Amino acid sequence: MNTSTTTAPVARVLGSSATADGVHFGVWAPHADAVSVVGDFNARSRDAHGMERAEDGTWWAFVPGARPGHEYRFELRAGDQWLSRIDPRARAVTHSMGNGIICAPDFDWGNDAPVLHPWYTMVIYEMHVGTVGRAPDASAPATFADAVRVLDHLVRLGVTDVQLMPVGEFSGDHSWGYNPACPFAVERAYGGQEGLRAFVKEAHARGLGVILDVVYNHFGPDDLHLWRFDGWSEHDGGGIYLYNDHRASTPWGRTRPDYGRPEVRAFIRDNAVMWLEEYHVDGLRFDMTLYMRTVDGEGSESLPDGWSLAQWVNDEVQRLRPGAITIAEDLQDNDWLTKPTAEGGAGFGAQWDARFVHPVRQAVIAADDDHRSMHAVAEALMKPAVGDAFRRVIYSESHDEVANGKARVPHEIAGDAVGDWFAQKRSTLAAALVFTAPGIPMIFQGQEFLQGGWFRNDSALDWHQAEQYRGIVRLYRDLVAARRNLRGETPGLLGHDLDVYHLDDARNVLAFLRSDREDRQDAVMVAVNLGHQRLEDYVIGFPMPGAWAVRLNTDSPLYSETFRGEGPARVVAIDTPDDGLPATAALTLPAYSVLILSPEKA
Repeated sequence: MNTSTTTAPVARVLGSSATADGVHFGVWAPHADAVSVVGDFNARSRDAHGMERAEDGTWWAFVPGARPGHEYRFELRAGDQWLSRIDPRARAVTHSMGNGIICAPDFDWGNDAPVLHPWYTMVIYEMHVGTVGRAPDASAPATFADAVRVLDHLVRLGVTDVQLMPVGEFSGDHSWGYNPACPFAVERAYGGQEGLRAFVKEAHARGLGVILDVVYNHFGPDDLHLWRFDGWSEHDGGGIYLYNDHRASTPWGRTRPDYGRPEVRAFIRDNAVMWLEEYHVDGLRFDMTLYMRTVDGEGSESLPDGWSLAQWVNDEVQRLRPGAITIAEDLQDNDWLTKPTAEGGAGFGAQWDARFVHPVRQAVIAADDDHRSMHAVAEALMKPAVGDAFRRVIYSESHDEVANGKARVPHEIAGDAVGDWFAQKRSTLAAALVFTAPGIPMIFQGQEFLQGGWFRNDSALDWHQAEQYRGIVRLYRDLVAARRNLRGETPGLLGHDLDVYHLDDARNVLAFLRSDREDRQDAVMVAVNLGHQRLEDYVIGFPMPGAWAVRLNTDSPLYSETFRGEGPARVVAIDTPDDGLPATAALTLPAYSVLILSPEKA
């Protein structure tokens, strides 16, 4: 076997690094006896470009004839067998079982800059690239270019950030993305590396931040070239990148990364940093961190190395992009996830809050008013995370909550008749709770136009419904505007404080105050009727006497021709105490509706 003898300096960066003179290659394979790089540049010959071994188990070569666009692989000899492997750090691949592709180092970012919104102003739109933008009868997945055409709709809706479900190369063309086969490569069916960069650039040009979902609790398990990468394994395990004992087991296969091995820790850290540096994303959402910090998800055995890895990655994100958000999907109400790493916390900016979504969904999906618990809803509204309300992400729909045996909220209420009055009323009531409770609100693609059924990775959104239910879209737009105080009428919704001061379980009513000032001069009052009866002259306490304007009434006929437009436009609170507050007012509460009120300006 010939070894490359070029005098060009070796770039100690694993993967492939293109220069004007050729390409540097590096790979970690400590148990290999020999390694070659093969590809279009050497007729895929094992004998053309052997790699030199370093003491740390990495292998290096420089190939003068290689250039961007060439396909390549690593050929590893382990004992008497040859193993053909995709570069674990390939930025592009032909497909998950194909070849790596050498990528050009440059992209015309123009004047692109990070878009980092203050967390208390954020509204997240969760998006699956493969289904968000194509026609319902298309057989191929949508692409980043298709998703770009959705961005103007999001700007009109008023959201601040797009959260993409995972886009790392996965098996096949249709997937949720939580089965990363080539974690450093962007899914080719979506448009690959250039497609993602163009999407981020277009989002930033519209003032939208981009948060990317990443999967570090397992790899694969399908089409996984990391499996026994250099031929070594123990106990029938997966080799150098994975645990090789009971810690390998996850709900998705025996492919949990070995968080204690320095090279694997660097692999994951470098992957996270890549999305920020090479793709300009503005934040990361970590899939199911529970299986990074525990073996079985039940806490019987912790994984300290997984915890310390999360700390390292979160610290690196803040070092490189101060203010960027990292979000944990843990769903266990563990406040240590969002505590600073200096205090022993994992350092995440926020976490998905399961204690919000489940009571709220249950309350609006229940067919019988007697089966709704105002106490459960109130508890869901009230809980902040680590004293900071904006360290939790709250929602009534997410990719998990509308699949795996569960459907979209309108479908859960009325089956296929998503335009049914009950489906419209109660699904939008759930959304109103999301946008008026303290936390970072999130909606799932299509929620704003009553997308029904359940989420599938091969079933596109029906964008015709955005026109059919344009009033519902307007309601979501108005809810976002209220939440962000875009009209200067609802400043209290930007605050941390929440006081559920009125709770009537018998009539399914609750009222709460939102503010961020001790004197409550920025107060917003929210009245919720989770019953099917209109309630007239219903008396509720107010924090101060005077005229209060109804800034949003979810029963307005502006939102649906089936809505009745009941409820006041304004109320006058009198100087009579009630509900522990100094004033009261009587108002009409429409069925299955939310009223948002704030003091009239002088």
